[in-house]
Amino acid sequence: MALVEFRGVSYEISGKPILSDVSLGVEAGETLVLLGRSGSGKTTALKMINGMLFPTRGEVLVDGRPTTEWDPIRLRRRIGYVIQEVGLFPHFTVGDNVGLVPKLEGWSATDIERRVNLLLEKVGMPPGEFRSRYPRQLSGGQRQRVGVARALAADPPVLLFDEPFGALDPVMRWELQQQFLNLRRDFQKTSIFVTHDVREALLLGSNIALLAGGRLDVIAPPQEFRRARSEEARAFLGCLDN
Repeated sequence: MALVEFRGVSYEISGKPILSDVSLGVEAGETLVLLGRSGSGKTTALKMINGMLFPTRGEVLVDGRPTTEWDPIRLRRRIGYVIQEVGLFPHFTVGDNVGLVPKLEGWSATDIERRVNLLLEKVGMPPGEFRSRYPRQLSGGQRQRVGVARALAADPPVLLFDEPFGALDPVMRWELQQQFLNLRRDFQKTSIFVTHDVREALLLGSNIALLAGGRLDVIAPPQEFRRARSEEARAFLGCLDN
């Protein structure tokens, strides 16, 4: 059974279709990349997984259960969410930001400290140096690393990434992409990653779902995606020559 599944999902705003009859599944441990142009419906699809939006038609299931049947707080605490703007609490230290959800979940102080220290080490931010800092004392790349650590903190089965590296310089973006691959190897999380960068999709995805005009155009592993013949897929693959 897929851990995350879209069944005939459509979404409209004032009669305007944003997603149209999208069906796909994401298996445990898989990284599905949602690839597409701006306005193709990628972020809309992502927000349906943690119940920020609900389908006009069809249903989205998490762990076999429609999102409409989940308690929204329980659903969102089972899903880590990383966005481009990071969204750290400015008045919380790095340690407090990372440990927030475990604290809300009732973890002991000892377990929270152990988890925070582990994750800061994993994202390349030694806790002795960074745990007591505030977000304003960090670079953009460092804040993004803290955002990834925070998403992993309560050990959720699903992680969502909404163009998390899009605002970073090319060197930092490459470093964080490599770190994502390392974290995927270490934690084996099910991840759904939104991007408009075909190189990023090919590097990070175990499966790539290309959206075009709100419809699922192609879904395939990276090597198969390179051979896709649809007009939209060829447009994206043509960027690899530039």
